[in-house]
Amino acid sequence: MEQQPNLNYIKDLSGDDSAFEEKFISVLKEEIPLEKEEYIRCITAENYKDTASIVHKLKHKLNILSLTEDYKLAVIYEEDLKKGDSSLNDKFLIILNKIDVYIKNL
Repeated sequence: MEQQPNLNYIKDLSGDDSAFEEKFISVLKEEIPLEKEEYIRCITAENYKDTASIVHKLKHKLNILSLTEDYKLAVIYEEDLKKGDSSLNDKFLIILNKIDVYIKNL
């Protein structure tokens, strides 16, 4: 079963501090689309070193959105990219699209 993003981690982290929760969500809403664009630009240019760096940033957001299985894939993909292997690109793009749609609907 495919995991779906959620805010459980953010809610646990923020406790009853709704201002903190809103700020955290606004940062995700700002950063994820920009990092997705940067990812697409770098992978298209076959710049695997920079792509690995972007995947590194994005994998932490996957954890924040409670996507532990997607996080595990991102860890492997980051290492593969460092070796010049982009074979997980299609799977990673599916993940990126999933979180992009999710945050746009928050």
